[in-house]
Amino acid sequence: MTQTLTTQTTAAALALAIGAALSLAHLPAQAQPADKEKCFGVALKGKNDCAAGAGTTCAGTSKTDYQANAWKLVPKGTCEKTESKTSATGFGQLKEFKETKKS
Repeated sequence: MTQTLTTQTTAAALALAIGAALSLAHLPAQAQPADKEKCFGVALKGKNDCAAGAGTTCAGTSKTDYQANAWKLVPKGTCEKTESKTSATGFGQLKEFKETKKS
């Protein structure tokens, strides 16, 4: 009887775990605030908000200041007015870019 109870408990725990995993899979990704935009090339070393490409995994993983594939959320409309020492324009970009200058 103890073995049957253990088997039933294990099966119930497994069913709960699968159910929890499936319910999490259906949650929507966290949307960025409507008054913010992703701005590439403006984050300082270790201060990016999340990943954009090779060398970044998520928040705080940028390796250099103004890394072209790391972004920071900024107020909408300010990205292309924010300094970036690696951008060809000298300002942040709304998309990942290839660095043209080193800081």
